[in-house]
Amino acid sequence: MAERKTISLLEAGAVVKVISPSLTEGLTQLLKSGRIQHIPREYRKGDLEGAFLVVAATPDMDLNRSIFRDGKGIPVNVVDIPELCSFIVPSVVRRGPLTIAISTSGVSPALSRSIREEMEEIYGQEFGEYLDFLSAVREKVKAQSDLAGEERARILKAVGSRQALRMLREEGAEAAKAYVKQVLQSSGIKNVMR
Repeated sequence: MAERKTISLLEAGAVVKVISPSLTEGLTQLLKSGRIQHIPREYRKGDLEGAFLVVAATPDMDLNRSIFRDGKGIPVNVVDIPELCSFIVPSVVRRGPLTIAISTSGVSPALSRSIREEMEEIYGQEFGEYLDFLSAVREKVKAQSDLAGEERARILKAVGSRQALRMLREEGAEAAKAYVKQVLQSSGIKNVMR
């Protein structure tokens, strides 16, 4: 759990300090690569000095309560224990530019995790690839000076439509791209990329 939370914080651009007598293999690799700091001991009162945000991922409830109490004035999240959280972290699915956040507002972190796992199956890696393609399409459509605003909006709506989404899910990224290219070509936009 601590490893997963650390990776999420790093992805968000945080400077992460891990206080723990031991590290997982993944955290050890992050330490060796210089991506995290490590204090190799148990948590002590005063360790939160200067922290911007605290995530506690320990199975020791007494320690969790101490960390929460010591974190007065600092956002604290004790993983999977909503009553010891001053903020909630949603479960997140990322597929390139697509970000889906799931939260039960702390009522059931386990259900959030289950929904996230289901969303990861529904929205596979092809969604990131497709969105990168749509980004290029959007730029191409916006660059068409001969298109009226309404026509531009109609095209962009079509390429991001439920029909395109259904095609992406059922037939894959290449079929959805072919659909988009057809929409563009029928609107007079030639030389569509990839």
